Amino acid sequence: MRGQDRRGLRFGRLAALTGAGLATLAVLSVGALSQGSGPIRIVPRLTGGSPPMEEQRIPPLARPVVDDVRRMRNYPEQPPVIPHSIEGYQLTLNTNRCMDCHKREFTEGSGAPMISVTHFQDRDGQVLSDVTPRRYFCTACHVPQTDATPLVPNLFQDASAIGRRR
Repeated sequence: MRGQDRRGLRFGRLAALTGAGLATLAVLSVGALSQGSGPIRIVPRLTGGSPPMEEQRIPPLARPVVDDVRRMRNYPEQPPVIPHSIEGYQLTLNTNRCMDCHKREFTEGSGAPMISVTHFQDRDGQVLSDVTPRRYFCTACHVPQTDATPLVPNLFQDASAIGRRR
């Protein structure tokens, strides 16, 4: 190290940094030029070709399935779907109309299935006497079924259909 010129080392580093900066600038300028100098194009939305900020007619909601038939679950731990209409149900901090039928005390009279015991456990696993606050808002996990046509084709197959066959 004694015999080396320190100014030469500094100049070498500076040249390398300047070279890297010029290369970056060249790449950015080529990218900018390839974009074209014409007017800015607005990319169409995925849901349709209408211009942004234009008012659109909202399609009517699909009819709820109200046959009260329990549906098979598609995967383990799937929350059960709601087999009846919940239109007009009040679900607020003070009122949960789902509990009028699904709470343990009312299931015998209503014929509705009781809510799962997991809904009475807090996050530490302590069993509470009432529904835990984190499981109180049913529609966060459970959804009503409608007769809507699927937006994309459903190719779902149950695990038993694609597993090993005997």
